[in-house]
Amino acid sequence: MDVSEERDFKRISYGSNENQFGDLRIPEGEGPFPVAIVIHGGFWRAGLSLNLMNPFAESLTAMGIAVWNIEYRRVGQEGGGWPGTFQDVSSAVEFVRTLSENYPLDLSRVVTIGHSAGGHLALWAAARHRLPKESILGNFENPLPIKGVISLAGVNDLALMCEVHQLREKISKISDNPTRDLMGGTMEDVPFRYHEGSPIELLPIGVPMDLIHGSLDINVPIGISESFAKAAKSAGDHVRLKALPYSEHFKLIDPDTEEWSVVFESILSIINQEN
Repeated sequence: MDVSEERDFKRISYGSNENQFGDLRIPEGEGPFPVAIVIHGGFWRAGLSLNLMNPFAESLTAMGIAVWNIEYRRVGQEGGGWPGTFQDVSSAVEFVRTLSENYPLDLSRVVTIGHSAGGHLALWAAARHRLPKESILGNFENPLPIKGVISLAGVNDLALMCEVHQLREKISKISDNPTRDLMGGTMEDVPFRYHEGSPIELLPIGVPMDLIHGSLDINVPIGISESFAKAAKSAGDHVRLKALPYSEHFKLIDPDTEEWSVVFESILSIINQEN
């Protein structure tokens, strides 16, 4: 386990690639502490990094929650996209077990939290037990138990997001479809990848889920969370959709906004929920 000290967190490698690492923040006190696995967005592309979530992670830590803010290989980097991005997120999640050997982490209270593309990955990480044993994404017979998921403006349905970008491409006449880039094609091209990589295809997930989405979001339409919530409820999952009427895409991860109270309430509610 490669560990380096960085200000108020420890940067720890969970793999050998330069992008396979996370920043671990531990609250003051003895613990053991509940754990938030935080996954940044950026449409799975190399342009944005885990630094986007630093203020978010710092705020959670100040409230007594240990934070594992993870990086992963992204489109535009060697090994990024299908299947590497998924495999990295899975490895980073499972690495929490290793972290608990040296840090006071409560493995019975682990939640995944993701923004935008990270919301997709947060839901997918909790749904890995639904994958077939022969999946290229790995063997998940004994995945780390996830207590719940908070998806912030998440891309919860890859096929629908791909269709949205296809429509935008048709109107703008500019080729730009990050979902297609992630998956290596559309649902029609590589259906099995969408069946294994899209949260809506893996329902029921079997853990509480809070979907928080701004009605003014022009990056990920709120309809994606609305349709996912409907499908999850129909599948028997416990899911809450919190639509914020005056919020856009990035307010949800800014602790200095009014939206933060809604986000933090969801995190506490899921962490403290009785099994």
